[in-house]
Amino acid sequence: MARTIFCEYLKQEAEGLDFQLYPGEIGKRIFDSISKPAWAEWIKKQTMLVNEKKLNMMNPEHRKQLETEMVSFLFEGKEVHIEGYVPVGEK
Repeated sequence: MARTIFCEYLKQEAEGLDFQLYPGEIGKRIFDSISKPAWAEWIKKQTMLVNEKKLNMMNPEHRKQLETEMVSFLFEGKEVHIEGYVPVGEK
């Protein structure tokens, strides 16, 4: 059975993640209050960020940078700024 949570990103009830996908306290917070649709949205942004900034996930600095962006995006409603990327409808 799917878990329903109040998603901090969507500001509404939504289907929760099936398991904790990120380690530590932040991972627990994501599991408790970020929905599947919100996480999928973050994964798209993360992929663009990694590609655009040529981030190396073996580099702790790069991982920290990505984590900061993730927290800002999911919990603070901040849009991820990606050079040269213009969201559809904003051209």
